[in-house]
Amino acid sequence: MLAPAYRRELLPFLRTALPIIGAQLAFMGMGVVDTILAGRLGGQALAAVAVGSHVWGPIFIFFLGVLMAVSPIVAHRIGARADPAATGAMLRGQLLLAVVLGAGWMAILWTLGSYVIAQTGLKPETAIIARDYLRAESFGCIAFAAVFVLRYGVEGTGRTAAVLWISVLGFVVNAVFDVVFMFGWGPIPAMGAVGCGWATVAAVMVMLASWVLLYARSRPLAELRLFRWQLQGAPWAHWLDTLRLGLPIGCILIAEAGLFAAATLFMAGFGDAVVAAHQVAISFAALAFMVPLGFGFAATVRVGQAMGAGMPEDAVLRGRMAIALGFSFSLLSATMMALFPQVIAGWYTRDAAVVEVAAHLLAYAAAFQLFDCLQATANGALRGLKDTRGPMLITVTAYWLVGMPLAWTAAYRLEAGPDGLWWGLIAGLAVAAIGLVTRFQRAARSLKTTSDGARRAQ
Repeated sequence: MLAPAYRRELLPFLRTALPIIGAQLAFMGMGVVDTILAGRLGGQALAAVAVGSHVWGPIFIFFLGVLMAVSPIVAHRIGARADPAATGAMLRGQLLLAVVLGAGWMAILWTLGSYVIAQTGLKPETAIIARDYLRAESFGCIAFAAVFVLRYGVEGTGRTAAVLWISVLGFVVNAVFDVVFMFGWGPIPAMGAVGCGWATVAAVMVMLASWVLLYARSRPLAELRLFRWQLQGAPWAHWLDTLRLGLPIGCILIAEAGLFAAATLFMAGFGDAVVAAHQVAISFAALAFMVPLGFGFAATVRVGQAMGAGMPEDAVLRGRMAIALGFSFSLLSATMMALFPQVIAGWYTRDAAVVEVAAHLLAYAAAFQLFDCLQATANGALRGLKDTRGPMLITVTAYWLVGMPLAWTAAYRLEAGPDGLWWGLIAGLAVAAIGLVTRFQRAARSLKTTSDGARRAQ
């Protein structure tokens, strides 16, 4: 039985978390639809979109992580009942930062992105398509950055239903324009794989318009007076807060994404069937991961609001609830992977050789889930405490000083092959999970000591 305090928190926490989980699934679905439709154009288009997406992905994740800092900043302000107009002024400053970061993001894709594609070994004609796809998608960078600010601003208030519906709208628009631009419709010519990039731009523009409309029409958000464009004070004062919190978050996300990307590249040395099987296991694990990731985002909001309101004991309770829910879900998903690996693998492919290897790797993915869910929720709770630099050091150390060296050593030196790579992934996530949960527990004890001292002083 849950203690009364946890029972009281459960429903508010789930009301915050469930729409975020749905939004993450919708966002993930955009990439799935892109891949499916590119595959219908043939192998060249699929390769171009796949390579372009792998170049786009890490850069996208980094900028998303930087602007994710808006959520705990707003959550603290909401908890402290700060003046809505002052919060709106802060968000205006963040929108200006989004323009600057979006422009830098676009420049990176046009320069570094094109260079990386040229080094991949793609056939020249396929590389040109991948480059043009990436450049088309780059025209959405500033809009994406602005969407991040507006979305995380709303998440920080705890009103997350809009996050779900606008993400679903983006998914639908992306799918429709994928078909229109990639295959042509009426006067619109078929653009092939490049049309996939323009469809992403159309989707993010619609999402941006939807967020702007919501901020203008929703009464609680209208109180922020976001579109009264007078800045209160220098905008870079707000920028520094965001960058101080956000740059470590971006590094955390890049460290994790890089670990999995490197493991996939190493897996390529064991043959096509092994790579395909690895992709099946990682894909299903990533799908299941959307749930604890949503719990982590909700923890950032709920913990941040409690801290802003000066209720550290509630912040601790909310963080612990997120970690417990994440771990409970991991037990469910891990059990499913352990008991039904053949069934899961069969959802992805009918190739018997791939199914056999994937079913074997899903057993490792089950263990992987336990630690991945813990690190995601603990990280979210720590973001709510505005603690990001320590978690960055923990995760970078866990993934790149423990996980990757162990994966390479086990796979090649110990000749454990693909199993060895998964041992390294699991070890890296285990170290990260233990480190992050321990850090949150230490923070909880510190907050309790401070709270007890304050009560005695009264």
